[in-house]
Amino acid sequence: MHDIESRTMRKVLRRFVPLLVVCFVVASLDRVNVGFAALTMSHDLGFTSTVFGLGSGLFFIGYFFFEVPSNVALERYGARRWIARIMLTWGVLSAANAFIVGERSFYFVRVLLGMAEAGFFPGVILFMTWWIPVNYRARVVGAFMAAMPFASVIGAPVSGWLLGRNGVLGLQGWQLLFIVEALPSLLLAGVVLAVLRDRPADAEWLDDDERQWLVRRLETDGRQGAAVSESGFWNIVKRPMVLVLSAAYFGIVGSNFGLSFYLPQIVHAFHLTYVQTGCVAAIPFAVGGFGMMWWGRRSDRHDERRFHLLLPMGLAVIGLAGSTFAPWPPLELALLSVGCFGIYSTLPVYWATVSRLLSPAVAAVGLAVINSLANLSGFAAPYLIGAIKDATGSTAGGLQAIAAYGCITFVLLAGISRHAARSPRQDVGAGERVVGVGEAGS
Repeated sequence: MHDIESRTMRKVLRRFVPLLVVCFVVASLDRVNVGFAALTMSHDLGFTSTVFGLGSGLFFIGYFFFEVPSNVALERYGARRWIARIMLTWGVLSAANAFIVGERSFYFVRVLLGMAEAGFFPGVILFMTWWIPVNYRARVVGAFMAAMPFASVIGAPVSGWLLGRNGVLGLQGWQLLFIVEALPSLLLAGVVLAVLRDRPADAEWLDDDERQWLVRRLETDGRQGAAVSESGFWNIVKRPMVLVLSAAYFGIVGSNFGLSFYLPQIVHAFHLTYVQTGCVAAIPFAVGGFGMMWWGRRSDRHDERRFHLLLPMGLAVIGLAGSTFAPWPPLELALLSVGCFGIYSTLPVYWATVSRLLSPAVAAVGLAVINSLANLSGFAAPYLIGAIKDATGSTAGGLQAIAAYGCITFVLLAGISRHAARSPRQDVGAGERVVGVGEAGS
């Protein structure tokens, strides 16, 4: 049995995980490269910090309204076709950022981009619950989500270089940045269509015994949860556990995007060139990316979630808040790196913990509800930081504000992790139970 497991999981992980990681790298880059573009775009178009923060955050308004419908569509039409569709449309709209001419067009394109990308992340997480047994998920989710910081590790130096290429094809550097960095998503859409399969039963590249083992294993994981009745969207939204999970993830996501959108400006204030800014800004994200993968594996290896969830969240708060008081740039950069380590290391363990509290019956909608509600912080955090920067001339107050909510997030995570550790089964009233699927439903 162990031999079948090893052979099967080796094939599954090699086929899907590298491709999905690359796709998420591209998605993350297309989402936050506006932070680098702003170094020259804001000047060219006359944007204040508030305008930039509002436009950056409006991505998440479109994301919010279309994420749940997108995840439902993915379950209906299949992950292969739907994820390819998502990548194609967001690539086109990401490139469209190059042709904005003022505030309104900036806002409009950012909303459309959020609508286009909605469903990619929770869709992939749902796809993993159809393919990855529970005892592999934290490390796989960790590897997948490491794409977020590594998108900046790769993209920051490239973005800094592209910003200085004014005049190529008659474009400004920031316009070239948007177009060049949108191309990979268009190419990868075809790869996704060719490589992904919707369910293990469709995996012609697995041997018969491997396919049967995987199907049985996933069915066993699913039976760890009690049967629940089918629930409508609003019934899931109203569940206290879903709201608490969303509120906690709101703080994690807000910390991430608040820092991601403004880190180029923070680092550029160290009196660096655009290329130097790109290289230095990559450092905190590299720390966060390696930390995320190591911490997720460590949590799986020790089969422990509570400590592995709370320690990095505490470090995120310390790093973000502490960086605003640092008297010199190297210390500020070091504290920002601590903050990145904390933010990104929290993510895979959070999703592994969440999976104990969502049953298969609610996973498709529940995952999207949590992610979409929490991603509203992607609107709130950049706008808040931008408004505070216009009022004070500094991003420090904004970082302190998101660190303060990080303290609330820490308390919520303490309660969530304690609740999950006590029992895999949670009563949610009305005769229904949200029950763990082991670590499914990330």
